[in-house]
Amino acid sequence: MDFDIIIIGSGPGGYVAAIRASQLGKKVAVVERAEVGGICLNWGCIPTKALLKSAQVYNYMKHSENYGVKVEGEILADFQAMVERSRGVAANMSKGVQFLFKKHGIELIKAEASLEEAHKVNLKFADAESRTITADNIILATGARARELPNLKIDGKKIIGYRQAMTMEKQPESMVVVGSGAIGSEFAYFYHSIGTQVTLVEYLPTIIPLEDEDASKNLARAFKKMKMKVKTSSTVTNVDVSGEKCVVSIESKKGVETIEVDVVLSAVGVQTNLEGLGLDNIGIENENGKIIVDDYYKTNIEGVYAIGDIVHGPALAHVASREGIICVEKIAGHEVEAMNYNNIPACTYTSPEVASVGLTEAQAIDQGYELRIGKFPFKASGKATAGGNTEGFVKVVFDAKTDLWLGCSMVGDNVTEMISEAVVARRMNVKGMDIINAVHPHPTMSEAVMEAVSAAYGEAIHII
Repeated sequence: MDFDIIIIGSGPGGYVAAIRASQLGKKVAVVERAEVGGICLNWGCIPTKALLKSAQVYNYMKHSENYGVKVEGEILADFQAMVERSRGVAANMSKGVQFLFKKHGIELIKAEASLEEAHKVNLKFADAESRTITADNIILATGARARELPNLKIDGKKIIGYRQAMTMEKQPESMVVVGSGAIGSEFAYFYHSIGTQVTLVEYLPTIIPLEDEDASKNLARAFKKMKMKVKTSSTVTNVDVSGEKCVVSIESKKGVETIEVDVVLSAVGVQTNLEGLGLDNIGIENENGKIIVDDYYKTNIEGVYAIGDIVHGPALAHVASREGIICVEKIAGHEVEAMNYNNIPACTYTSPEVASVGLTEAQAIDQGYELRIGKFPFKASGKATAGGNTEGFVKVVFDAKTDLWLGCSMVGDNVTEMISEAVVARRMNVKGMDIINAVHPHPTMSEAVMEAVSAAYGEAIHII
């Protein structure tokens, strides 16, 4: 065999798996048809955070007098400079992964890959040449791309996906964002905060619909406070792109409303990249666009594995990375603990941020738990007050009978940095009183976790 492991795809699942496999002494090749680092580093997680940081700085400067700082002259959002910075951040991260490949002796092959047999990968290069490489084990990590609705075909100009939203030549004056998950909400916040008039349309009754209802309502209020139009229980039924503007028809319980905007951003989820992989060549089982795997990501074919967005589970970068580590450690013969998908944190990087783990209050009730619920508002936080933004809260959900920490939801500044306390505590089966008795530093945003747990146990000190 040419390699111990061949990994197809270099996103956060593929490149992390490759590095861990190399650490375990395996001879590894990674096949990538596009940018090293995949969607996350190049067109997703990282460059969007760079754009959001630019928006945050812009808004701080616009409201600098609230902090006793006077700025002379007009404050302008340089859209092209923001885009260029974002692309530079992405490029640097991609180069960083390539450096790690070299450091760990991982062979990077830039080509299209497809399965020829269980242990053979056919490579097709840009110059049309092809060759075959072999490995004891093959890991598929090809990720996903923007999903298209039948009535919302992405043309890259008037109807765009997340890629075009990050590289537009000109900032639009108006925009409809279809879909209010993390991607849609983040782009809606970014564009609206730098001056684009955004209308956010969500089919379900609440935005960020997978989150706790309290979190959804809080973010919706924050968006409406910044004059964004938020339409829930609504559907974009048609977009007429024949004229200079996009004429968007939005249907809700009130009827059909038509608005004109410069551009429509489709953010209705993702679909897996399985085409051209040759799954049928060797009979790999899949359903509903996802490859079927066991707890350690082995397919029904010996020596072939799959991780990340192409298998069942949350389509999140940190999930793919952990799956990759579990997969290669199992291949290497280690005793490995399977992933607990009930303890995966989710983050939305709007302002305010949203973060959560475990069950929402509604989910816990549906599952029949008797609950202890605690909620601490950041308006009662000294650090949040000093920081000038008291939007949001920390909410915890406990099983009243066992003290099991069922879930945690947060809204506010930097809560995506705080959610890990709940993740680790839940993994370690930490009880509520353990959190209360663990001294949290003051003043911090993170002490709101202790305060929320205290509220759940009737011991709240600072809630008015």
